[in-house]
Amino acid sequence: MAESWHGNYDTGSQSDDSYRFERLHIEPIYDSFFCPLTKQVMRDPVTLENGQTFEREAIENWFRECRESGRSLQCPLTLKDLKSTDLKPSIALRNTIEEWSARNEAAQLDMARKSLNLSSSEGDMLLALEYVQQICKKSRSNKHIARNAGLLPMIIDMMKSTSRRVRCKSLDTLRIVVEDDSENKEILADGDTVRSIVKFLSREQSKEREEAVSLLYELSKSEALCEKIGSIPGAILMLVGMTSSKSDNILTVEKAGKTLENLEKCENNVLQMAENGRLQPLLTQILEGPPETKLSMSNFLGDLVLDNDIKVLVAKSLGSSLINIMRSGNMQSREAALKALNQISSCEASAKVLIEAGILPSLVKDLFTVGPHQLPMRLKEVAATILANIVISDCDFDSILVGPDDQTLVSEDIVHNLLHLISNTGPAISCKLLQVLVGLTSSPSTVLSVVSAIKSSGAIISLVQFIEAPQKELRVASIKLLQNLSPNLGQELADALRGTVGQLGSLIKVISENISITDEQAAAIGLLAELPERDLGLARQMLDEGAFQLVFSRVVKIRQGGAKGGRFVTPFLEGLVRVLARVTLVLADEQAAVALCRELNVAALFIELLQSNGLDNVQMSSAAALENLSEESKNLTRFPELPIPGVCGSIFPCFGKQPTINGLCRLHRGMCSLRESFCLLEGQAVDKLVALLDHTNEKVVEAALAALSTLLDDGVDLEQGVLVLCEAEGVRPILDVLLEKRTENLRRRAVWVVERLLRSDEIAYEVSGDPNVSTALVDAFQHGDYRTRQIAERALKHVDRLPNFSGVFPNVG
Repeated sequence: MAESWHGNYDTGSQSDDSYRFERLHIEPIYDSFFCPLTKQVMRDPVTLENGQTFEREAIENWFRECRESGRSLQCPLTLKDLKSTDLKPSIALRNTIEEWSARNEAAQLDMARKSLNLSSSEGDMLLALEYVQQICKKSRSNKHIARNAGLLPMIIDMMKSTSRRVRCKSLDTLRIVVEDDSENKEILADGDTVRSIVKFLSREQSKEREEAVSLLYELSKSEALCEKIGSIPGAILMLVGMTSSKSDNILTVEKAGKTLENLEKCENNVLQMAENGRLQPLLTQILEGPPETKLSMSNFLGDLVLDNDIKVLVAKSLGSSLINIMRSGNMQSREAALKALNQISSCEASAKVLIEAGILPSLVKDLFTVGPHQLPMRLKEVAATILANIVISDCDFDSILVGPDDQTLVSEDIVHNLLHLISNTGPAISCKLLQVLVGLTSSPSTVLSVVSAIKSSGAIISLVQFIEAPQKELRVASIKLLQNLSPNLGQELADALRGTVGQLGSLIKVISENISITDEQAAAIGLLAELPERDLGLARQMLDEGAFQLVFSRVVKIRQGGAKGGRFVTPFLEGLVRVLARVTLVLADEQAAVALCRELNVAALFIELLQSNGLDNVQMSSAAALENLSEESKNLTRFPELPIPGVCGSIFPCFGKQPTINGLCRLHRGMCSLRESFCLLEGQAVDKLVALLDHTNEKVVEAALAALSTLLDDGVDLEQGVLVLCEAEGVRPILDVLLEKRTENLRRRAVWVVERLLRSDEIAYEVSGDPNVSTALVDAFQHGDYRTRQIAERALKHVDRLPNFSGVFPNVG
């Protein structure tokens, strides 16, 4: 009689589901329907010669086992031998079973319909879904029956259940119902069903994601549904993410990948995949697709934002093809290729790949070609941008051929053509081509060739004029280029800037902008710092335009923590200090410079900057500036006015004794101060300079030693200068500098200072017992330049290593 499926449902015991559902009948079932071997309702009943009926597959297996085991062929029920293994189809029984099954399944489907609603218990819903699965697995025709019975909307509704088990089961059931059934897939394509399925991809429960991916994979086999899936926001993004997931199981990851492969049938999906990091389908379409597809995909690639690893991949996959399109394609195709190449060239590694693929000759040709086949200006701008991207890479551009006459990018005629274009095209192209020259002048191997070409072209004035360009990017490119050129074209640039046009004022204006420090400001101050230091005309113009006051205020602001600019702060500060130090070079010639240094008390700032640990260039420039300031101290110290002796004093010397004046500088024998006469002793700078003698950067050591040497110079009290260094414990560090012999300049400077120290009998006596110092002086005497050997000779006489009557070198002051 009829049975009910009400009761507990255990998803963990589905190994015998099919058998259980065979036993779950609405109409009575007859024993003759069951196969004696399988105990299940027969689908293809056959009869033996003795009249016994079995499932065909089951009895065939029985006969095979008998043969394989060597037993005689027997009936499995009677165990009697059979003469024949002929099987006679039991057509009447099969028809009866099929009719019964159809009636029974229809009744069971009706029962399932009653349980497929959200108000049913979890067990009933699960059992109903399981039944639908089983019946659809039996035959494809049953899927039509399920569709005609209106079960699909009910199963879809089960995805809204509060039970996770029901939701997972509904997804799995839908997968079975739509498998290889286009009509059922069309039903799912209507409405928001696919959107609901996609939402499961974002669920935390991995089981729901797994079932959703399996269902989407099945749906993606339909081209119409491919477009539908791809149109749902986030669908492709989540699928792409799952293909690289470490948390999902391997089968789910593979299903996500296969789903994406199916979705590639739709062009819009390919574009979405590319946007979300799955680029290979796009690359394949560009390489293998029809012309229209190649064009649209190349254009899309040009608009994509790619990370550097992807750029390298694209360059390797497509570089040669895109370059070929540049050379021979129609204008529309060339434009698409240029856009794509622009996108992938902005990374050093991908730029190198493009260089190897031969992009440079094509770019140069596109830039310089005039006539009917020339690129329009908007595309020349793209070509110039690509070239600017490429020259940043660390390649040997003076050996890569770009023209028919073995020219390279730094050949004179190529640079001349670039300069011509810079002067005769719009700001956008000029900016990019200036950036090309910036890249070429950033490399020691190519800068001299570019400098030579610029000199021969007479383009310095025109390049300097771009400093006043209203377009910031153009202005920045020109300043950076001039900064790169300044070590080799310093005087020419200084002459150009000293003109009346106002470019120097424009540079100062850039530096003065009170904003976060930019690359433009760092380049502008770097350019000024590289100009010839002792150009008096330039210094006077900078004094007149208030440049040094501005630089001083910017340094103070940075020291006070009032400037922001990230990676540009350090080069900006280094440039500021170098420029400010320029004013100390013209003190002897320009009284206005002395007045300015007094007004701003620049000596105090430079002494403070000596302690800028980690900023070697700042410390070196500050020490050099203090050397210049200290050199002027002996000229700026103020000597007190002594009273004129009276009549008695002139007649009787005992009455003419001069009064003692307190507070005079020990070194300069006058009235000194840090602000007024820049005296290092008064500014307590000696200890800080001595500390720098132990610096790891020999240029910092050399600058510090040069500043200390002013304490021993002619025009100061040498004995007191030696005493000052002794009090600062500076003698030993100075001797160590001599012993280390780090550079020839350092040795030359150290020999000079040591000779001055050894003029003190006490120090000479102590040093004479140190064989290392004597050896160092002997080495300098034997191997130094002419001036160093002269001074070393005198030093050796002080320590009695050479007789005083020795005259290898004539006496010098």
